[in-house]
This record gives sequence, C-alpha cells and structure tokens, in this order.
Amino acid sequence: MKTKILAIGDIVGKPGAGIIKKHLHKFATEQHIDLVIGNAENVAGGSGITPRDADELISAGVNVITAGDHVWAKREIIPYISSSERLIRPANYPDDNPGKGYTCVEAKNGAMVGVMHIQGRVFMATPVDSPFKVAKKIADELHQKTKIVIVDMHAEATSEKIAIGWYLDGIVSFIFGTHTHIQTADERILPLGTAYITDLGMTGPYDSVIGRRTDRVLHKFVTQMPAPFDVATGDVRLCGAIATINSDTGRADEIRRVVILEDGTVKI
Repeated sequence: MKTKILAIGDIVGKPGAGIIKKHLHKFATEQHIDLVIGNAENVAGGSGITPRDADELISAGVNVITAGDHVWAKREIIPYISSSERLIRPANYPDDNPGKGYTCVEAKNGAMVGVMHIQGRVFMATPVDSPFKVAKKIADELHQKTKIVIVDMHAEATSEKIAIGWYLDGIVSFIFGTHTHIQTADERILPLGTAYITDLGMTGPYDSVIGRRTDRVLHKFVTQMPAPFDVATGDVRLCGAIATINSDTGRADEIRRVVILEDGTVKI
C-alpha cells in the first residue's frame, strides 16, 4: 500500500489560510492525498496561531499542524495545544512545556503515520535541545506504532536541515524544512529511502518580503527605524511537497514540489 503525504509550507496570515480553505480540498481529492501536514506558526496575523485558526485549518483539510518557534505568540493557544493531538510544537523544547512534539494519526487510507516537529539551533534565537538526538529518540518510539514517520525540521540554516536529512536517512520516511519561507529545488530521495526537501516554501502572499508588506520591510532595512511588519496581500500561493511512501517499508518512492496559485492553477 502507498501513502501520499502533502506537506504545506509556512501558512502566513489570512491570505495563507484563505488559499487553503479555497483550494486544499479539491487538490487533495484529485491527487488522492492520504494525509495533510501544515506549518501554521505565522497564521495569526503573521505570528503564532489561535484555537480558531487551528480549528479552521483542520476543517479545511489539514490533519496535523506544526507550530514552529512562534508557537507561544498567542497565549490563548496554550490550553488548546495542551490537549490537542492535531497541533504539535517543537519536540526539543523542555518536556514540561504545554503540548507535545509528536503525534501518531490515522491517514485516509487507514495507515498510521507518525509526525514529529523539531527546531534547529543554528541562527535561531531560542536555545533548544539537540534536534538530532531528540529526533532519533522520537523516531524509535514512533516506530513501535508505524513504519511511516514524518519530520518537520523548523530551522534557519540550510546546512543544519541537510545534515539532519542525512542523519535520519533510512530512519524516517519524509523530512521537510520550514521557517525560511522560500521553496527550495533540492527535493530528492536519499540513498536509504528518505524523501527530503530543505524548505517547502511559504503559503501566503508572494508580492512581499517573505509574507510581510514590502514597504514596511524596506523602511526597516533602509532606515533601521522600527516598522510594523504587517502581512502582505498580493499573489497568494500554496506551496509544499507531496511524498509517496511505501506503507509496508516506510521508505519513500517519490517526492514532488507543489505550487497552487490563487486561481487554482497547479504547478507540480
């Protein structure tokens, strides 16, 4: 049996959530997607996620939500994430923080899929435990329930993402990077069968600087004066990747980048 996983890159503000509500169901149906994972740390006005945001994304077809380093930006998410199996935080935060860093859910085809979320350390402001050691430990635990294990590596440095790809090759099924908002063209199947892409890209407005209004960001860069980084609006796209996994072995057969434009045009 094959399991098709759609991973969606950082969902930014109302534009990002809007394109998911508009196009995800149709696309997932046409592509026979079994499980959808989306990074939504920027969905609440550009930073954080609220319970309403999470519920709306789940209703739109996102099965598991990852939350990144902005997970705590909206305090009202804390009670929600503390009891949720669908919204996970980086696993290498302190164990007693609210929420969990991994989950195991049933895909549309009946396969059990383990999903973990880890955060990088290079150029990241928050000190966290080693993503390498934490990911390996969690993968071992998830393998007691399923062969299919997916990793969202939320990190700044390309080198750190690539390194963890090699470290977990043959141990997990699919590793995708998030956080930088720029889709990379390096999708591949690693030698031991792990699907890998350095960054899924951004789901949000592309007439922007990584989702924020261009004029605001330019003002900050040019003058070094404070400026509110409001979410932009133009040229909204849904970006991500589809990995096809052999459910019996946990190894990937294929990985493809995906871009969906505002009008529904699909580029694969």
